[in-house]
Amino acid sequence: MTDNQNLKWYKVLDKDELPEGRVQTVVAGHKGLAMTHFEGKISALENACPHQGGPLGEGSIEKGWLRCPWHGWDFHPCTGRSPGSHEDGLETFPVEVRDDGIYVGLEVEKPHVRTVTDVMAETMVNWGVDTVFGMVGHSNLGLADALRRQEKQKKLKYFGVRHEGAAAFAASGYAKLTGRPAACLGIAGPGSTNLLTGLWDAKVDRAPILALCGQVDTQVLGPGTFQEVDLAAAFSAVAEYSQTVLHSSKHVELMNLAIKNSILKNDVAQLIFPDEIQTLPAAEEAKAGGPDGRLPVRQIAPSECAMDDAVNLLHKAKRPVIIVGHGARFNMPAITRLAENFGIPVITTFKGKGLISDKHPLGCGVLGRSGTPIASWFMNEADLLLVLGASFSNHTGIASYKPTIQVDIEAMALGKFHPVTVPVWGEISIVVNLLGQRLSEKMNNVNQTQEVANRWEIWREEKQSRLQDDRGKGVSSAAIFDALNRHVPENAVIAVDVGNNTYSFGRYFECTQQSVLMSGYLGSIGFGYPAAMGAWAASPHRPIFAITGDGGFGQYAMELTTAVKYKMPIKHILLNNCELEKISKEQRAGQWDVWQTSLHNPDFAKFAGNCGALGIRVTERAQLDEALQKIINHEGPAMLEVVSDVTLI
Repeated sequence: MTDNQNLKWYKVLDKDELPEGRVQTVVAGHKGLAMTHFEGKISALENACPHQGGPLGEGSIEKGWLRCPWHGWDFHPCTGRSPGSHEDGLETFPVEVRDDGIYVGLEVEKPHVRTVTDVMAETMVNWGVDTVFGMVGHSNLGLADALRRQEKQKKLKYFGVRHEGAAAFAASGYAKLTGRPAACLGIAGPGSTNLLTGLWDAKVDRAPILALCGQVDTQVLGPGTFQEVDLAAAFSAVAEYSQTVLHSSKHVELMNLAIKNSILKNDVAQLIFPDEIQTLPAAEEAKAGGPDGRLPVRQIAPSECAMDDAVNLLHKAKRPVIIVGHGARFNMPAITRLAENFGIPVITTFKGKGLISDKHPLGCGVLGRSGTPIASWFMNEADLLLVLGASFSNHTGIASYKPTIQVDIEAMALGKFHPVTVPVWGEISIVVNLLGQRLSEKMNNVNQTQEVANRWEIWREEKQSRLQDDRGKGVSSAAIFDALNRHVPENAVIAVDVGNNTYSFGRYFECTQQSVLMSGYLGSIGFGYPAAMGAWAASPHRPIFAITGDGGFGQYAMELTTAVKYKMPIKHILLNNCELEKISKEQRAGQWDVWQTSLHNPDFAKFAGNCGALGIRVTERAQLDEALQKIINHEGPAMLEVVSDVTLI
């Protein structure tokens, strides 16, 4: 029994809340208690059974004994003693029945002792990793509490999601938009393995990301305890850096190295936290780490010989074309200046969509399967390709037989799939500025500005003619994206998913200043909506749009409740054709039977309303403008479900 002096009293029940013969779990401060009502007396006992930690408040009183719900051991409901005078009884606590309810007296809680995870969380935010998406669970509670303290100090933002896969996709979207890592959090076993797809998405698109994984106690690792998975092995292929945090680790250094690897290598870093490590007291002198003195200047200049070769090729070219990829997204001012100085058309890869405005006199849109006939025409007519931050994926289809100058800060990206004429290793802005200085007025190329305008005129006339297509079976993609061209704000971030909806977006939507996020190399369906959540966390001042198909949204549909919970004003354009149409097309192209690609969908607009968002459903082109304006004007999350024609894409 606790001494009644110097106690803090907590109201835990109303006077008549606990019936005779019953037990109930309550929380007083941070302590869980089992409250019993037996033979007219209210008692407070330790809630955890001393044998296996079973929650006694979830047990029952049988034949005068409080029975543990986990293994059936008995305790007296008032004294906490076990039968037979065993020495495994329960601690009891003072109870007072007052006019306004039942109170329990507890010793004043001791101040929090700084833990190793506190110091590691402080280190994380010092590096600028201030956003975490994840799920809190039994094997990451100590780490989660350290993150909570950082959030309480307003140094960190935490977003609890409905599925860890969405957490990883959201962190990937955050990193692709900003170039900075966000973190994702999971428990041991399935909670962490659920992160893998989103982490692979970040890895192959060269986006920095940090995975924080709970783990079972180190003493039970190996035999195969509940939710035990060898997370180091499971993540070995995806994580550039992976370490398990141990008792004897240099805890701050592990966090320093994890984030440094993620930033410098644009890759996945993982830290594994066994359960008991998370609450270890930190050394009194422990200081949080940070980036000071840890990061080099990353403005790498190219070699002189590479620059000489590149300049010589450009001097000879009559019809050069610039192709920019996702890797050039933070270098566009320098690239645009070079293009304008010499009248060089600028094409983007699909991952680079929007890096130059489609309204710019030299912007030619996207090259490849999701692209415009403008871009493909200029590549075919080119006699030299200047490729900046692009990866030569087969989806893009950059011609391998053309003379090519490739520039990238990642040396392994140069000539990755086939030899290029001049590989240039360096930071893209530096290389492009040096090219501008070296070329000066010496270029002999044709100014292709007027040809760009002519080609856009042809394509826009074609798009206009497609607006008239209407089979009475839903809205055509040309009409959907024509409306979006009119309504999406210029400063918006647009997260797109995978499928025919995305191909149509690449073809028909004309970017001005919007930023576009996608699952590029991995091409993972389901990316769109979680990535929009990550974009909002990174840039809450910008309008955030998600464009998905019904198949992609179906994988993470419950994340709409996450958007509602955190008041994320995501505007979701959902193209619903009740089919995985991209797969149907592939089956037809391969002369297979179309099989198992149909979908059974709810009324998604009503679903949005049930989740607490605005939902509007349209079935005709004439309804689009008014509906789009309504969801854009709505203050919170909103969905426009468009019933789309499965063949008019």
